[in-house]
Parts: sequence; C-alpha cells; structure tokens
Amino acid sequence: MVDLKKWELNKDELKYSCELEKYEFETTKDLEPLRGIIGQNRAAEALRFGLKMKKNGYNVYVAGLSGTGRTSYTKSLVQKVASTQKEKNIRDWVYVYNFNSADEPTALSFEAGVAKQFKRDVEVTIDKLMDEVPKIFSSREYEIRSAEIVQRYERISKNILIELNEFARTKGFIFQQTNQGLFSIPLKSDGTPMSDEEYKDLTEEDYETIRAKSSQVNKEINDYLNRIRALEGQFRESLEELDRRTGDSIASFFIEVLIEDYGKDEKVLSYLKEVKNDIIENIHKFKESKTQEQPNPLFMMQQKDDGRFFMRYQVNLFIDNSGREDLPIVNEINPTYYNLTGMIEYKNEMGAMTTNFMQLKPGALHKANGGFLILDVKDVFSHPFAWDALKRALRTNSITMETLNKQYGYIVTSTLKPDPIDLDLKVILIGDYRTYSILYAYDEEFRKQFRIMADFDVEFKRNEENVIKLARFIRSHCEEVGIKHFDKGAVEKVVEYSSRLADDKKKLSARFNQIVEILYEADAYSNDENEYVTATDVAKAIEGKRYRNSKYEEKLNELFEEGTLLIDIEGEKIGQINGLTVMGSGEYSFGKPARMTASTYKGKAGIINIEREVRHSGSIHDKGVLILSGYLGERYGKEKPISLATSITFEQTYSHIDGDSASSTELYVIISSIAQIPIKQYIAVTGSISQKGEIQPIGGVNEKIEGFFDVCKIKGLTGSHGVMIPKTNVKNLMIKDEIIDAVENGLFHIYAIENVSEGIEILTGLTMDEIDSRVRERLEKSSEDEDKKDKGDNEESKDNDKKDKNGGDKN
Repeated sequence: MVDLKKWELNKDELKYSCELEKYEFETTKDLEPLRGIIGQNRAAEALRFGLKMKKNGYNVYVAGLSGTGRTSYTKSLVQKVASTQKEKNIRDWVYVYNFNSADEPTALSFEAGVAKQFKRDVEVTIDKLMDEVPKIFSSREYEIRSAEIVQRYERISKNILIELNEFARTKGFIFQQTNQGLFSIPLKSDGTPMSDEEYKDLTEEDYETIRAKSSQVNKEINDYLNRIRALEGQFRESLEELDRRTGDSIASFFIEVLIEDYGKDEKVLSYLKEVKNDIIENIHKFKESKTQEQPNPLFMMQQKDDGRFFMRYQVNLFIDNSGREDLPIVNEINPTYYNLTGMIEYKNEMGAMTTNFMQLKPGALHKANGGFLILDVKDVFSHPFAWDALKRALRTNSITMETLNKQYGYIVTSTLKPDPIDLDLKVILIGDYRTYSILYAYDEEFRKQFRIMADFDVEFKRNEENVIKLARFIRSHCEEVGIKHFDKGAVEKVVEYSSRLADDKKKLSARFNQIVEILYEADAYSNDENEYVTATDVAKAIEGKRYRNSKYEEKLNELFEEGTLLIDIEGEKIGQINGLTVMGSGEYSFGKPARMTASTYKGKAGIINIEREVRHSGSIHDKGVLILSGYLGERYGKEKPISLATSITFEQTYSHIDGDSASSTELYVIISSIAQIPIKQYIAVTGSISQKGEIQPIGGVNEKIEGFFDVCKIKGLTGSHGVMIPKTNVKNLMIKDEIIDAVENGLFHIYAIENVSEGIEILTGLTMDEIDSRVRERLEKSSEDEDKKDKGDNEESKDNDKKDKNGGDKN
C-alpha cells in the first residue's frame, strides 16, 4: 500500500498568512504616507537616468501592464525633475509676417516671458504710427515742403506751356491745361480762342480743315508733351521721395526703440528692419488709415482691405512661457497629427478657404518644447501620420507644420509653409512590453530615439520593507481619496490579497489598480459606526468582487450538481481521470474539473488527440501531447515499437483548448487505459510533463484547486477528495481559508509531486515498477498479436501468389 502522507501538504504550506504584530501601528493613520512607488527599483532607476540624460536619442519608453503605477509614477517623477532641474532651455516663440515670401511665416524665439512684451510693443508701435503718420503729413512743415514741390512743378510746367502756345499760335491753335490734361483750342481769325458755340456752328468743310490742322499740330508738339510727362514723373517722384523721407524719419523714431530693446538677436533685428522698410514703402497706407470717416459701403470695403494689409504687422504669440518657473510638462491624451505638430487653420472668405500666419496654432510638441512630452503609445498608433511626425521631429530636432491636404486629396485655395521651430524636449512613451519588442525589432528609428526602457514589473518581493510600504500606500490613498483608514487586521488581509493576485507566497502584486478597488469597496462595506476599516470589511469586499463576476462559475456548478455535466469523484475507473482547467470571464478567472478519457485498441496510430483532429486544440496543447508521446516512446518503445492506438479527449468540452498543463493528466489516463489499471476519481490532477517524466509548473494553481473543491463540496466531502499539483507550484499557493480548514480537518488533501512515478503511485496505489510491468505485458501481447496477424497476412499472400501462378500455367 502506497503511503500518500509523504506528498501531502499541510495547512501551513497552503498560504502565507500576513502577521503584523511586530509593527508598531494600530491603523494606517499611525504610518507615514508613502512617497514614491513600491518594488520598482529597476524601472525607477531607468526612468530617472533617462530623464537626466541630455543627449539626443535618450527618450524613454515606459513598459508595463496597466495598473502597475507606471503612468502615475512617471508623471510624479517628471514633475519632480521639471521643478528641480536648474538648467532650463525654455523659449517663447512667435510667428511674424515674412515680407519676402508671404506664404512662409518667420519664426522668432525669445527668452521666456519676452515674446508677450514684444508682441505688445510691436502692435502698440504700429497703432502709434497709424495715429502719428496722418498728423505729420498734415503738419505745417510737410505742407510747406510739398507746396514748394508743387510750385516748382507749376512754374516749370507754365513755362513749357507758354513755349507750346507760342508754337501753337503759329498753327492757329492754343493749348489749355485741365484736370484731364492738355486740350487744343482752335483760334479765330482775330487770334482769340474759339468758343464752344462757335465751334459747333462750323461748316462741315471748316470742321474737317480744323481737324486736319489739329492732327498735324499734335504730331509736331510731341517734344513739348514729352517734357510735360517727364516733369509730371519728376513731380510724383519728388512727392514720393518727400513721403519716404518723412516716413523714414517717423518710422525710424519708433522702430529704433524696438531695435534697441530686441535687436540683440540677429533674426529679430532683421525682422524689425524689414518692418521699417515696409512701413516706408507703404507709408501712403498709414496716411490714409485715419482720414476717412463716412461709413459708406465703398469705405467699408476699403477698411476691410486696409485691415488685411495691416495684419502683416501683427505678431502671433505662438508659445508664451511667461510666468513659468518649472519646465513644461504636456500629457497629450489625443495625439493626432495636428495635436502633435500644430495646425494651420482656415477661414471661409467669399467661398474660398484662406489662411495667414495669425492662423497658426501650436501642438503638443511646441507646448512641451524645452520640457517633457508624455504620450500613451496606443493613442499615438491610433492616429494616422502621428508616429511618423513624432519620429521626424525627434530625428531633425525641429517641428515642421504642414497640412495633410495633399495626403487626403483635399484642395484649398492657399496654404502656408511656416519656419520650422527648433526642438529640445524629452519624450516619454507609455505602453506595454510587447509593443516595445515589436518596435525595437522592426523600427530602426525607434531604436535610435528611445534608448531607455523603464520596465515596470507586475510583482515585487514580499519582504518586511515592501509590506510596510504597502501599508503606507494604503495610508496615502485613504487620505488622497477621503476614505476610512484601515486597522492592522485589514492591512493583513490586503497584503494577503496582493500575494494572491501575484500567485506567489513570496511576492506582492504591482497591479495597484486592483488593490485600490478593494480599498474603495472595503470602505463601502464598512459599518458607519466603525471608525476604521476592518479585516471583515476587506473579506466582504474580496468576496463581493468575486460574487459579482461569478455568474458563469455558478452556472457550471449547478450543471455539476444536477448531473448535466458528468463527473465522477468517487471510486476508481480505468481510462478515466479528472483534469483541472482554468476559465475566464473578464478580469475574473476560476477553475473547474474536466473529465478526460482514453480508449486503447489495436493498431499503430499512436496517440490520437481528438481535440486536435477536430481543430479545437491549440499549438501548446498539441506540443504537450507530443511530449508525452516522447516519454512513452522512450520508456516503453526502445526495444519494440508500440503497437497500440489510444484516443484521448476532454469529455463535454466544446470550446478551444490550449496549454500543456493537462499533459501529465493525459499521460496517467493513457497508462491506465493501456495497462487496464483503475485510477482514483476523487483525486484531480494538473501539471505539465517533460520528456524525461518531470512534472513542471503550471498557471492558475489556486483557481484549479478551488474549482475542484467547490464541486466536491457540492457532491459532499468524504475525506478522500484531493488535488495533485506540481511541487514547483507550492510557492504559488494562496488558497482561500475554507479549503485550508478542510485540509486541517482531513476533509480535503493536496499532494505535491516532482515526477510521473509519484503521480502514478498516488492515483493507482501501485508502484512504478508494477505499472511498468503491466504496461509492458500489455504491449508485448499486443505486439505478439500484431506479429501473428502479419504472419497470417504473409501466408495468405503467398497462397494467393501460388494460385495466381498455377492459374497462369494452365492458361
């Protein structure tokens, strides 16, 4: 008789209870709040190093599962670095009109806080010019100078006209100056000009004669006319030169003040000089800007045109860092292409979409320039062109604003190509490790730009330091969200729950979002009369969370109870065993037993996996079946091939099956079927197998044990029921207290094994040698039967050949 006690686990091995008696606190209110994160030293150090590095390419990818504190800790650390970093490279940026190319606005940078004043000073200067220019052009001094030019023009023009009329009198004409120019008037016989009435009374013959003479005179006075035209041109140039000198004097007076304040930067100095030159060239616009007062429609249109003209002197305050003490931090939650690189906005004017440099709007890259930009990688990849735009900006160290009209096939009437803005920032991408691996493998630019990876683990060591840190985390969260503090017993329950989430006695879970949910729900369950949350409240929260998600589990238990799902948990049977599976429903997973059967018969097909044949089996499950085939072949098929066929299947299972945790279970049922040895139905089995017969660890061990226990409890615990697990999974055991009590009272048993031999002995009560003997005896008999069959087939074949030969001779 096999003694099972040597493999059975005691109650102390089933759970690592948390005991905080040695800690000097009664409630979390007595603890110091936690500042920082628990158990993520490697990730925290990588993140700190990445934020510290100033070289290009040292952007940071923060990897980890959601809920591990990666985002909140990243933000808090970035905030700390932004507030303490002494070296700051924060700049203000403005866009201004490009007087050389209107479609390419110029970008100017200033020290933080200066651009706002620059904008105000420039626009105030233009307003003053619009007020002062009309005044100076209506001044006494300007009128005197312009009058001198007019008088000089009139004097010279009068002399030319006298010469012209002296010549014209000889031809019978005289010229008069009008607003429409020079007009020739025929002279009468007495030398006086002909009146309009006299001209109209002319005969047809006289009219033709005068017209012929007039045409001849016009040909002969071209020299005088050219002199008059030249004089008019000189007159206009003289007035324009006077306007330029006058405009230069007043523009220089105002612009020089700006140059003195802002002209240390070469690009700003060049812009201010261009503003001055443009004002001088367009001084007439300033002369007319305040003269018209009547609100007629024509004037309204002129005002609109003038407003469009004067827009060129405005300043688009693109990035304003005035009043900022820390480095900028931007957490862009919707990183579209335009939200990253900025947007060129358009407006509808008379049915046409137009834009100008004042319509340029900054993006997250502009706002975070000089500081930090935090992005979620899944958000970046959910928007077309965003990832390429981000990489291009990091590669070129500049931000280029472009529209996507051409890419999308849109047509607009005008567009802009603004100056790129220099980029100096640190990008922090937050995502999962799988995305990081894909990007690192297939995106060369990603490898160059994101050289730091901060990997947040899903678990950390369960030691005294981290346990008290978790208690301090509870204390901090209670104050932050305004819930009750937890007493020591409640903290112990939370620590145990954390280990259960980690599936390891010696670890705590870093999925703080799930821990926080228990804190909230325990506070909700807490009685209003209690000052603190108790262990009972935490237990209610954990059970309540399970209950809300366990509908599918309870439905299956009902099917087991009423016999719809067939399972035997009493007695022994050949070729039948209870395996353990894990099912999931959202965040909740649970274990359930599944009957597995094997049928063995003569043949050479080997192991037939029915699930694989019907394509309900995953590749890992198929691998497990092939591994156990290797074990059987090495153990029993070295001398002769195994001449049996065995089909195995999960009964009443119709969904996809994957994983290798049932490979040891399948091996036991196959051996039982071959050797015709009954297996204990009251012991369920889990564990994967190596080709050497080692029992390897599996996942979901707690759920699997609890699932079989629930079914046994429904059917009635007899004291024989139990579960067989890999010994390497003992460290993962954090079983609920109900099962621990059952184990302590001898109503349920948990066995931990290391190899197949131990499992066979537990399930059959026989030693491995006895099992091997029966298997080989069965295989030997099957081989002999096969040999006889082959011999009979050969003799029959010879007889048929002989008959065929005799028949041939007769013919």
